[in-house]
Amino acid sequence: MKKYKVGLVGVGAVGAEMVRMLREREFPCESLRIYASREREELIDGEMRHVLQASADIFADLDIALFAGGTAASIEYRDAVVKAGCVMIDNSRAFRQEADVPLVVPQVNAEDLEWHHGVIANPNCTTAIMLEAVAPLHRAKKLRRLVAATYQAASGAGAKGMEELEEQMKEIVAGKEPTVSAFQHQLTFNLIPHIDKFDETNWYTLEELKMRNEARKMLHAPDLMISCTSVRVPIPRAHSESLNLEFEDEITPEEARAILAEAKGVRVVDDPLSNQYPMPLDATGKYDVLAGRIRQDISRNDKRGLEMFVSGDQLLRGAALNAVEIAEELVKRDLVRK
Repeated sequence: MKKYKVGLVGVGAVGAEMVRMLREREFPCESLRIYASREREELIDGEMRHVLQASADIFADLDIALFAGGTAASIEYRDAVVKAGCVMIDNSRAFRQEADVPLVVPQVNAEDLEWHHGVIANPNCTTAIMLEAVAPLHRAKKLRRLVAATYQAASGAGAKGMEELEEQMKEIVAGKEPTVSAFQHQLTFNLIPHIDKFDETNWYTLEELKMRNEARKMLHAPDLMISCTSVRVPIPRAHSESLNLEFEDEITPEEARAILAEAKGVRVVDDPLSNQYPMPLDATGKYDVLAGRIRQDISRNDKRGLEMFVSGDQLLRGAALNAVEIAEELVKRDLVRK
């Protein structure tokens, strides 16, 4: 098997999971080099690793570059990656809406990788988790409208978000005033209906608008009607979403369960009488998105509406795992450029 020289730019929570995914899934790495803003030794995936300083000249000797840092780094190094003939798989929001950049979840729209020009974008975590379960239903019955409420874990704010949630819990138990830094308000014992900045023209947050814009692009459905409310919840690392779905054609819960049971990347957990339904605790550390609470929308007089609840690991399905699966699909389709 051909092996590839892989680089990782960014060593936060997502970057660490990318390293783990490459190892766990036995990606054919000839070498793996890790880069950040400065050279140092750092514990990553249980191993002390030498982190190199990133620069524009590192990509000439790489086949694939996974970007898990901030938007600024992705923008800074994009031209250097493309010029070197390397392929960038970017987890930031920098290029998701650019027309010549595929935005991909392999189980949803792997065919879009065929027209990449050196840059491939990972979608926002909530979009990736949602579409894993929604795309198979859309292919079967054609989705017309979607209303979502997301319950997003502290991990969405990176390692600092998870650390602050844990620290707040300890402080509250000790009778201390909780530290508030990573979020707008105390997260422990609270919900915060505010993720990212507000768009003052419509008062949706940018996080909520990502769901609409990214889903439209990935499903090739520019007129798809989507509305979302995003809420930060005191959960360490798995996101959940309540979805109201309207289809062009009739669909029953039984049909939906049968479709999802055959879908790669989804596990149906839907036995309410036995207390079996998706929960973030069960989704944590898992590859699959859990889908359940599937029922007919009783507000409608037809059979074109469903309600569904999903949970998925934000760091895996919503970020690191998806990026590595993109790399696997590039190898499978012989789309690595060098």
